[in-house]
Amino acid sequence: MISLTTVIASLTMALGQTCSSSTPNIAETAAADGRFNTLVAAVGAADLAETLSGPGPFTVFAPTDAAFAKLPAGTVETLLKPENKEMLKSVLLYHVVPGNMPAKTVLGTPALVTANGQRLDVKMSNNGPMIDNANIILTDINTSNGTIHAIDTVVLPESMTIPQIAQKAGKFNTLLAAAKAAGLVDALSAKGPITVFAPTDEAFSKLPAGTIEMLLKPENKDQLAAILTYHVVPGRVYSNDALKAGSAKTLQGATARIRGDKQVVKVNDAKVIMADLDTSNGVIHVIDAVMLPPKATASAGNL
Repeated sequence: MISLTTVIASLTMALGQTCSSSTPNIAETAAADGRFNTLVAAVGAADLAETLSGPGPFTVFAPTDAAFAKLPAGTVETLLKPENKEMLKSVLLYHVVPGNMPAKTVLGTPALVTANGQRLDVKMSNNGPMIDNANIILTDINTSNGTIHAIDTVVLPESMTIPQIAQKAGKFNTLLAAAKAAGLVDALSAKGPITVFAPTDEAFSKLPAGTIEMLLKPENKDQLAAILTYHVVPGRVYSNDALKAGSAKTLQGATARIRGDKQVVKVNDAKVIMADLDTSNGVIHVIDAVMLPPKATASAGNL
């Protein structure tokens, strides 16, 4: 494999030759700084140098070389391999937020939607400002196409899919069994992104006796699929955006009503008991009741 030193030297030379602005862009600034050599190499391996040299604007939370050194041994070398390019790109884009955001703006925003699609949590700790589990150690490095903030830890996006996260949680066994019976597991594992309002096992237990067993029968597969897809919305829809919209059209075709405030959010009559769980292919909002689409409501008592 090409050495890390060779990648850094090649990319730095290329960026130096293409510099056309008196104020360096993000990629050029990082390459010239001396504290972001591993990041520069990773950006080159992921073919993101041109993007980060473009008009943007972007805000980059840039892990220092020391931050990359904290990763388990061999991680950086593995990520730089050509066969891991998409994984590397996903990790790097999780450090990039569209728009130019100085530190003051960052600190006034509880969560930042990244170019990866997932959100970074912003918080204050005893050690100062943080994004996810990384300390922001240097702010407001201005460039021609955005701002760089240095961080002391590489932040990693969620790599597990919606079904994998549900399986790991241990409280969505009925939902997963229903998804399997309806032939929807592959769809819920696909790239997406999608948003799932996920009823817990307790939520399913509130249905009339015998309902779940009836729905799981092969002859009721279409009805089960209709109910489950009524819990799925295209795209990555976070709770604040859902509240602003007031409703969401589901994959089943019908629209679910969304209302509430920062304390309590309801989708139809189901309460969101945990919101904004990121997955690699979407978002999960945990709800306390199973929602029935309009066409299924009338027949629910006959199941």
